[in-house]
Amino acid sequence: MERLAWTRTLTPARTLALGVAASALLTGMVWLLGRRLAGIELLPDQGASWYYWKLPEPTLWTRLTAWAGYAAHQVAFWGLIYYAQTRVRRYATGLHPVNVVALAVNAGFIALHTVQTHLFYDGLAQDVSIFSSQGSVVLLLVVVLLMENRRRGMFAGKPLPLGRQVVDAARRYHGYLFSWAAVYTFWYHPMEATSGHLIGFFYMFLLLLQGSLFLTRAHTARWWTVSLELTVAVHGTLVAVMTSGPDGAWPMFLFGFLGVFVLTQMHGLGLSAGVRWMLAAAYVGAVVVVYALRGEVGAALGEVVRIPLIEYALVGVLALLVWLLLSAVARVRGRRTRERGLPVP
Repeated sequence: MERLAWTRTLTPARTLALGVAASALLTGMVWLLGRRLAGIELLPDQGASWYYWKLPEPTLWTRLTAWAGYAAHQVAFWGLIYYAQTRVRRYATGLHPVNVVALAVNAGFIALHTVQTHLFYDGLAQDVSIFSSQGSVVLLLVVVLLMENRRRGMFAGKPLPLGRQVVDAARRYHGYLFSWAAVYTFWYHPMEATSGHLIGFFYMFLLLLQGSLFLTRAHTARWWTVSLELTVAVHGTLVAVMTSGPDGAWPMFLFGFLGVFVLTQMHGLGLSAGVRWMLAAAYVGAVVVVYALRGEVGAALGEVVRIPLIEYALVGVLALLVWLLLSAVARVRGRRTRERGLPVP
Protein backbone atom coordinates (compact mmCIF):
# COMPACT_ATOMS: atom_id res chain seq x y z
CA MET A 1 0.00 0.00 0.00
CA GLU A 2 2.85 2.41 0.77
CA ARG A 3 4.31 1.81 -2.65
CA LEU A 4 0.95 2.40 -4.30
CA ALA A 5 0.51 5.62 -2.32
CA TRP A 6 3.95 6.73 -3.53
CA THR A 7 2.98 6.21 -7.18
CA ARG A 8 -0.09 8.39 -6.67
CA THR A 9 2.11 11.34 -5.68
CA LEU A 10 4.47 11.09 -8.67
CA THR A 11 4.66 14.28 -10.70
CA PRO A 12 4.23 13.98 -14.48
CA ALA A 13 7.86 15.01 -15.04
CA ARG A 14 9.19 12.39 -12.63
CA THR A 15 6.90 9.73 -14.07
CA LEU A 16 8.13 10.39 -17.59
CA ALA A 17 11.79 10.61 -16.53
CA LEU A 18 11.55 7.22 -14.83
CA GLY A 19 9.72 5.77 -17.83
CA VAL A 20 12.29 7.01 -20.35
CA ALA A 21 15.12 5.69 -18.15
CA ALA A 22 13.40 2.29 -17.93
CA SER A 23 12.93 2.27 -21.72
CA ALA A 24 16.65 2.96 -22.18
CA LEU A 25 17.54 0.13 -19.78
CA LEU A 26 15.24 -2.27 -21.64
CA THR A 27 16.88 -1.26 -24.92
CA GLY A 28 20.25 -1.98 -23.33
CA MET A 29 18.95 -5.43 -22.36
CA VAL A 30 17.99 -6.10 -25.97
CA TRP A 31 21.48 -5.07 -27.06
CA LEU A 32 23.25 -7.28 -24.51
CA LEU A 33 21.15 -10.37 -25.18
CA GLY A 34 21.10 -9.81 -28.92
CA ARG A 35 24.65 -11.11 -29.24
CA ARG A 36 23.29 -14.61 -28.69
CA LEU A 37 21.36 -14.34 -31.98
CA ALA A 38 24.44 -13.81 -34.14
CA GLY A 39 24.47 -17.46 -35.25
CA ILE A 40 20.94 -17.44 -36.69
CA GLU A 41 21.10 -18.17 -40.43
CA LEU A 42 18.82 -15.99 -42.54
CA LEU A 43 17.98 -15.76 -46.22
CA PRO A 44 19.68 -13.14 -48.43
CA ASP A 45 18.06 -9.72 -48.58
CA GLN A 46 15.57 -9.54 -51.45
CA GLY A 47 14.74 -5.83 -51.62
CA ALA A 48 12.67 -3.10 -49.97
CA SER A 49 9.56 -5.27 -49.48
CA TRP A 50 11.56 -8.10 -47.90
CA TYR A 51 11.94 -8.37 -44.14
CA TYR A 52 15.35 -9.89 -43.56
CA TRP A 53 15.05 -11.06 -39.94
CA LYS A 54 12.88 -14.16 -40.22
CA LEU A 55 13.69 -17.85 -40.30
CA PRO A 56 14.12 -19.57 -43.67
CA GLU A 57 12.05 -22.52 -42.42
CA PRO A 58 9.44 -21.52 -39.83
CA THR A 59 7.70 -24.16 -37.78
CA LEU A 60 4.35 -24.45 -36.05
CA TRP A 61 5.98 -23.46 -32.76
CA THR A 62 7.81 -20.42 -34.11
CA ARG A 63 4.53 -19.12 -35.53
CA LEU A 64 2.35 -20.14 -32.59
CA THR A 65 4.56 -18.55 -29.92
CA ALA A 66 4.75 -15.25 -31.80
CA TRP A 67 1.03 -14.99 -32.55
CA ALA A 68 -0.09 -16.27 -29.14
CA GLY A 69 2.23 -13.83 -27.37
CA TYR A 70 0.97 -10.96 -29.49
CA ALA A 71 -2.69 -11.90 -29.01
CA ALA A 72 -2.34 -12.21 -25.23
CA HIS A 73 -0.49 -8.89 -25.00
CA GLN A 74 -3.07 -7.16 -27.19
CA VAL A 75 -6.12 -8.48 -25.35
CA ALA A 76 -4.58 -7.66 -21.96
CA PHE A 77 -3.81 -4.08 -23.03
CA TRP A 78 -7.27 -3.54 -24.52
CA GLY A 79 -8.84 -4.93 -21.35
CA LEU A 80 -6.92 -2.48 -19.20
CA ILE A 81 -7.96 0.45 -21.41
CA TYR A 82 -11.61 -0.64 -21.22
CA TYR A 83 -11.38 -0.98 -17.45
CA ALA A 84 -9.87 2.51 -17.13
CA GLN A 85 -12.54 4.07 -19.36
CA THR A 86 -15.46 2.39 -17.61
CA ARG A 87 -14.30 2.16 -13.99
CA VAL A 88 -11.70 4.89 -13.39
CA ARG A 89 -12.79 7.66 -15.77
CA ARG A 90 -10.83 10.51 -14.18
CA TYR A 91 -7.41 12.02 -14.61
CA ALA A 92 -4.79 11.98 -11.85
CA THR A 93 -1.50 13.78 -11.34
CA GLY A 94 0.21 10.55 -10.30
CA LEU A 95 -0.62 6.96 -11.25
CA HIS A 96 -3.85 5.06 -10.78
CA PRO A 97 -3.50 1.43 -9.65
CA VAL A 98 -4.52 0.40 -13.17
CA ASN A 99 -1.53 2.32 -14.56
CA VAL A 100 0.78 0.32 -12.32
CA VAL A 101 -0.84 -2.87 -13.58
CA ALA A 102 -0.47 -1.70 -17.19
CA LEU A 103 3.22 -0.97 -16.72
CA ALA A 104 3.72 -4.39 -15.13
CA VAL A 105 1.79 -6.11 -17.94
CA ASN A 106 3.90 -4.43 -20.60
CA ALA A 107 7.10 -5.27 -18.76
CA GLY A 108 5.99 -8.89 -18.49
CA PHE A 109 5.25 -9.17 -22.20
CA ILE A 110 8.55 -7.49 -23.08
CA ALA A 111 10.26 -10.21 -21.05
CA LEU A 112 8.09 -12.87 -22.71
CA HIS A 113 8.94 -11.65 -26.21
CA THR A 114 12.62 -11.64 -25.30
CA VAL A 115 12.44 -15.28 -24.20
CA GLN A 116 10.32 -16.17 -27.24
CA THR A 117 12.89 -14.63 -29.59
CA HIS A 118 15.78 -16.52 -28.05
CA LEU A 119 13.92 -19.83 -28.09
CA PHE A 120 11.99 -19.56 -31.39
CA TYR A 121 13.29 -16.33 -33.00
CA ASP A 122 10.48 -15.43 -35.38
CA GLY A 123 8.11 -12.52 -34.86
CA LEU A 124 4.94 -11.77 -36.77
CA ALA A 125 7.04 -10.74 -39.76
CA GLN A 126 7.04 -14.33 -40.98
CA ASP A 127 3.35 -14.08 -41.94
CA VAL A 128 2.57 -10.41 -42.64
CA SER A 129 3.99 -7.68 -44.86
CA ILE A 130 6.68 -5.29 -43.69
CA PHE A 131 4.41 -2.46 -44.84
CA SER A 132 1.82 -3.43 -42.22
CA SER A 133 4.30 -2.67 -39.46
CA GLN A 134 5.35 0.64 -40.99
CA GLY A 135 1.75 1.53 -41.79
CA SER A 136 0.58 0.97 -38.22
CA VAL A 137 2.94 3.67 -36.94
CA VAL A 138 1.97 6.05 -39.76
CA LEU A 139 -1.70 5.50 -38.87
CA LEU A 140 -0.93 6.35 -35.24
CA LEU A 141 0.69 9.64 -36.28
CA VAL A 142 -2.23 10.51 -38.56
CA VAL A 143 -4.78 9.90 -35.81
CA VAL A 144 -2.84 12.25 -33.53
CA LEU A 145 -3.08 14.96 -36.20
CA LEU A 146 -6.83 14.37 -36.38
CA MET A 147 -7.29 14.38 -32.60
CA GLU A 148 -5.31 17.59 -32.11
CA ASN A 149 -6.94 19.52 -34.97
CA ARG A 150 -9.09 21.71 -32.70
CA ARG A 151 -6.33 22.48 -30.20
CA ARG A 152 -3.33 23.23 -32.40
CA GLY A 153 -4.81 23.37 -35.90
CA MET A 154 -3.55 21.59 -38.99
CA PHE A 155 -1.73 24.34 -40.91
CA ALA A 156 0.04 27.16 -39.03
CA GLY A 157 -2.45 26.92 -36.19
CA LYS A 158 -5.53 26.97 -38.42
CA PRO A 159 -7.79 23.92 -37.95
CA LEU A 160 -9.45 21.98 -40.72
CA PRO A 161 -13.28 22.01 -40.68
CA LEU A 162 -13.56 18.50 -39.29
CA GLY A 163 -16.78 17.55 -37.53
CA ARG A 164 -16.75 17.63 -33.73
CA GLN A 165 -18.20 14.12 -33.60
CA VAL A 166 -15.36 12.80 -35.76
CA VAL A 167 -12.68 14.33 -33.54
CA ASP A 168 -14.47 13.26 -30.35
CA ALA A 169 -14.71 9.67 -31.61
CA ALA A 170 -10.99 9.66 -32.39
CA ARG A 171 -10.22 10.97 -28.91
CA ARG A 172 -12.47 8.44 -27.20
CA TYR A 173 -11.22 5.34 -29.00
CA HIS A 174 -7.66 6.24 -29.95
CA GLY A 175 -6.21 4.20 -27.08
CA TYR A 176 -7.37 0.94 -28.66
CA LEU A 177 -5.84 1.86 -32.02
CA PHE A 178 -2.61 3.16 -30.53
CA SER A 179 -2.15 0.08 -28.38
CA TRP A 180 -2.65 -2.08 -31.46
CA ALA A 181 -0.05 -0.09 -33.41
CA ALA A 182 2.52 -0.36 -30.62
CA VAL A 183 1.88 -3.98 -29.63
CA TYR A 184 1.62 -5.23 -33.21
CA THR A 185 4.85 -3.50 -34.25
CA PHE A 186 6.60 -4.72 -31.10
CA TRP A 187 5.74 -8.36 -31.84
CA TYR A 188 6.40 -7.96 -35.55
CA HIS A 189 10.17 -7.93 -34.98
CA PRO A 190 12.37 -10.45 -33.21
CA MET A 191 14.39 -8.87 -30.41
CA GLU A 192 17.44 -8.37 -32.61
CA ALA A 193 20.23 -5.99 -31.62
CA THR A 194 21.01 -4.23 -34.89
CA SER A 195 21.17 -0.45 -34.69
CA GLY A 196 17.87 -0.12 -36.52
CA HIS A 197 16.15 -2.61 -34.21
CA LEU A 198 17.50 -0.93 -31.08
CA ILE A 199 16.25 2.50 -32.16
CA GLY A 200 12.90 0.98 -33.08
CA PHE A 201 12.53 -0.93 -29.83
CA PHE A 202 13.37 2.17 -27.81
CA TYR A 203 10.59 3.99 -29.67
CA MET A 204 8.19 1.09 -29.08
CA PHE A 205 9.02 1.07 -25.37
CA LEU A 206 8.21 4.79 -25.23
CA LEU A 207 4.88 4.18 -26.98
CA LEU A 208 4.05 1.32 -24.62
CA LEU A 209 4.92 3.62 -21.72
CA GLN A 210 2.61 6.29 -23.11
CA GLY A 211 -0.15 3.73 -23.54
CA SER A 212 0.25 2.63 -19.92
CA LEU A 213 -0.19 6.18 -18.60
CA PHE A 214 -3.81 6.66 -19.70
CA LEU A 215 -5.86 9.01 -17.50
CA THR A 216 -2.75 10.66 -16.04
CA ARG A 217 -1.37 14.16 -16.52
CA ALA A 218 1.85 12.66 -17.84
CA HIS A 219 -0.13 11.12 -20.70
CA THR A 220 -1.22 14.55 -21.95
CA ALA A 221 1.98 16.54 -21.29
CA ARG A 222 2.38 18.53 -24.51
CA TRP A 223 6.16 18.49 -24.84
CA TRP A 224 6.13 14.76 -24.13
CA THR A 225 3.48 13.92 -26.71
CA VAL A 226 5.09 16.04 -29.43
CA SER A 227 8.43 14.38 -28.60
CA LEU A 228 6.82 11.03 -29.34
CA GLU A 229 5.61 12.40 -32.66
CA LEU A 230 9.09 13.71 -33.49
CA THR A 231 10.90 10.52 -32.51
CA VAL A 232 9.73 8.97 -35.76
CA ALA A 233 11.86 11.56 -37.58
CA VAL A 234 14.92 10.42 -35.65
CA HIS A 235 14.12 6.75 -36.22
CA GLY A 236 13.31 7.11 -39.91
CA THR A 237 16.39 9.23 -40.61
CA LEU A 238 18.86 6.98 -38.78
CA VAL A 239 17.48 3.80 -40.31
CA ALA A 240 17.70 5.39 -43.78
CA VAL A 241 21.35 6.31 -43.15
CA MET A 242 22.12 2.81 -41.88
CA THR A 243 20.51 1.05 -44.81
CA SER A 244 21.47 3.32 -47.72
CA GLY A 245 24.38 5.39 -46.41
CA PRO A 246 24.89 9.16 -46.28
CA ASP A 247 23.97 9.52 -49.95
CA GLY A 248 20.62 7.79 -49.49
CA ALA A 249 17.11 9.14 -48.96
CA TRP A 250 17.53 10.19 -45.33
CA PRO A 251 16.76 13.91 -46.03
CA MET A 252 13.28 12.93 -47.22
CA PHE A 253 12.53 11.35 -43.84
CA LEU A 254 14.23 14.02 -41.75
CA PHE A 255 12.76 17.05 -43.48
CA GLY A 256 9.47 15.34 -44.26
CA PHE A 257 8.63 14.66 -40.62
CA LEU A 258 10.16 17.97 -39.48
CA GLY A 259 7.95 19.65 -42.07
CA VAL A 260 4.90 18.30 -40.25
CA PHE A 261 6.37 19.70 -37.03
CA VAL A 262 6.80 23.17 -38.55
CA LEU A 263 3.40 23.18 -40.24
CA THR A 264 1.38 21.63 -37.41
CA GLN A 265 2.96 20.24 -34.28
CA MET A 266 4.91 23.24 -33.00
CA HIS A 267 1.74 25.33 -32.95
CA GLY A 268 0.39 23.39 -29.97
CA LEU A 269 3.34 24.10 -27.66
CA GLY A 270 2.53 27.67 -26.64
CA LEU A 271 5.55 29.10 -28.44
CA SER A 272 5.56 32.78 -29.33
CA ALA A 273 5.11 33.84 -32.94
CA GLY A 274 8.74 34.96 -33.05
CA VAL A 275 10.04 31.57 -31.95
CA ARG A 276 7.84 29.80 -34.48
CA TRP A 277 9.09 32.04 -37.29
CA MET A 278 12.68 31.32 -36.25
CA LEU A 279 12.04 27.56 -36.26
CA ALA A 280 10.43 27.80 -39.69
CA ALA A 281 13.36 29.83 -41.02
CA ALA A 282 15.87 27.36 -39.55
CA TYR A 283 13.98 24.51 -41.19
CA VAL A 284 14.00 26.14 -44.64
CA GLY A 285 17.67 27.06 -44.25
CA ALA A 286 18.60 23.50 -43.31
CA VAL A 287 16.73 22.11 -46.33
CA VAL A 288 18.54 24.48 -48.68
CA VAL A 289 21.97 23.77 -47.19
CA VAL A 290 21.62 19.96 -47.13
CA TYR A 291 20.26 19.67 -50.66
CA ALA A 292 22.81 22.20 -51.97
CA LEU A 293 25.64 20.13 -50.50
CA ARG A 294 24.18 17.04 -52.15
CA GLY A 295 23.80 18.88 -55.45
CA GLU A 296 20.08 18.13 -55.50
CA VAL A 297 18.43 21.50 -54.92
CA GLY A 298 15.97 20.81 -57.72
CA ALA A 299 14.75 17.65 -55.99
CA ALA A 300 14.33 19.27 -52.56
CA LEU A 301 10.72 20.39 -52.84
CA GLY A 302 9.50 17.10 -54.29
CA GLU A 303 11.15 15.10 -51.52
CA VAL A 304 10.43 17.17 -48.43
CA VAL A 305 6.71 17.57 -49.17
CA ARG A 306 6.14 13.86 -49.84
CA ILE A 307 5.64 12.72 -46.24
CA PRO A 308 3.54 15.77 -45.18
CA LEU A 309 1.30 15.36 -48.22
CA ILE A 310 0.77 11.68 -47.41
CA GLU A 311 -0.02 12.38 -43.76
CA TYR A 312 -2.43 15.24 -44.47
CA ALA A 313 -4.17 13.28 -47.22
CA LEU A 314 -4.59 10.37 -44.80
CA VAL A 315 -6.11 12.73 -42.23
CA GLY A 316 -8.84 13.57 -44.74
CA VAL A 317 -9.39 9.93 -45.66
CA LEU A 318 -9.52 8.88 -42.02
CA ALA A 319 -11.93 11.67 -41.10
CA LEU A 320 -14.22 10.61 -43.93
CA LEU A 321 -14.11 6.96 -42.87
CA VAL A 322 -14.88 7.85 -39.24
CA TRP A 323 -17.78 10.06 -40.35
CA LEU A 324 -19.19 7.28 -42.53
CA LEU A 325 -18.90 4.81 -39.65
CA LEU A 326 -20.59 7.18 -37.21
CA SER A 327 -23.37 7.83 -39.75
CA ALA A 328 -23.91 4.11 -40.26
CA VAL A 329 -24.06 3.50 -36.50
CA ALA A 330 -26.55 6.38 -36.09
CA ARG A 331 -28.79 4.94 -38.82
CA VAL A 332 -28.75 1.47 -37.26
CA ARG A 333 -29.59 2.88 -33.84
CA GLY A 334 -32.36 5.01 -35.30
CA ARG A 335 -33.88 2.03 -37.07
CA ARG A 336 -33.80 -0.06 -33.90
CA THR A 337 -35.39 2.77 -31.95
CA ARG A 338 -38.23 3.08 -34.48
CA GLU A 339 -38.81 -0.68 -34.44
CA ARG A 340 -39.30 -0.49 -30.69
CA GLY A 341 -41.84 2.31 -31.11
CA LEU A 342 -39.70 4.86 -29.24
CA PRO A 343 -39.19 8.47 -30.34
CA VAL A 344 -35.95 9.02 -32.29
CA PRO A 345 -33.65 11.42 -30.37
